[in-house]
Amino acid sequence: MKVIRKIVKIDEEKCNGCGLCIPNCPEGALQIIDGKAKLVSEVYCDGLGACIGACPQGAITIEEREAEEFDEKAVKRHLGEKGIAEAHVHEHPPMRWRAPAEVSRPSSHVSSALSQWPVQLTLVHPQAPCFQDADLLVVADCVPFAYANFHQDFLKGKSIVIGCPKLDDARFYESKLAELFRQSNIRSVTVINMEVPCCYGLHFLTQKALQNSGGKIPMKQVIISVRGERKE
Repeated sequence: MKVIRKIVKIDEEKCNGCGLCIPNCPEGALQIIDGKAKLVSEVYCDGLGACIGACPQGAITIEEREAEEFDEKAVKRHLGEKGIAEAHVHEHPPMRWRAPAEVSRPSSHVSSALSQWPVQLTLVHPQAPCFQDADLLVVADCVPFAYANFHQDFLKGKSIVIGCPKLDDARFYESKLAELFRQSNIRSVTVINMEVPCCYGLHFLTQKALQNSGGKIPMKQVIISVRGERKE
């Protein structure tokens, strides 16, 4: 069944067939065919754009058009046929590394830099006073767990909304952010996401929301590694 929805679009003139987008698509929707990245099937593409940030040529964008509905069951079958674990559809394989022998402890209690509640994007009100003339953080909900100094390095003096671009309703998030940008006179936007592929959708939907709002708000992106390090 075809519906109007967001889906990957590949500019073959820009694509050089490097293949960097392939491992960044958790659904396995992309393949290199005849030297170019191709969308294997519309039903495999969730339209979140995790592959976009991996393309050095800027050949991948998201368009809204009539397409087959995203089919999670079909994706699982597809990944199974390719020998990829089903868990990769919505999860990433556990990563382990040797932890430091000692975890440093602060000499005194560290106060929270959080200045508002709630923080989940679904729950916040676009006209809440905390967003008026604010510097806004749009944060993937895994980030504060991975980055130990999140409060001091990022949150202090900022307003925040958090969410997961993979498991939550991305279209709703895009609409909610656009409304927030229109109504709250936001001064700046910083998107902070993890380096894992599905997390890049947060940056994309925030960009789209900013465009849809008609605002001219400065925006930047920060990427956090799975080891909890800031990547430039």
